[in-house]
Amino acid sequence: MPQPFHLAIPVDNLQQARAFYGDLLGCEQGRSSDRWIDWNFYGHQMVTHLVDEMPSSPRHNSVDSHAVPVPHFGVVLSMQDWQLLADKLQAASIEFIIEPYIRFKGQPGEQATLFFRDPAGNALEFKAFADLEQLFAC
Repeated sequence: MPQPFHLAIPVDNLQQARAFYGDLLGCEQGRSSDRWIDWNFYGHQMVTHLVDEMPSSPRHNSVDSHAVPVPHFGVVLSMQDWQLLADKLQAASIEFIIEPYIRFKGQPGEQATLFFRDPAGNALEFKAFADLEQLFAC
């Protein structure tokens, strides 16, 4: 695995963040205070910081005829783990921004992708490649 990244994101409710990132996504909780929580986000360090007011909502960019929210973050999973997560999110009745589908089908960079928001409105994307060599394909 490459070096883990560190990402700090705003949330407006730490209890909802615990339920979402800990219970739903299964991220292990690390250090915390009454203003922030460290998470093991698929091997990366993500911190949810409590803010009094959330920043403005994401804007959108058109990608493969879908309105992709910007900014967003997430991880690249194996195809099997991506499907398990998609099934888990659907079973939990998560409202998708972009439903699970195969993007760029038959083209360089073909990938499975899905988008949804956390309770604070942060946009997440999880993707997978049948061939990881396609991650940076042109």
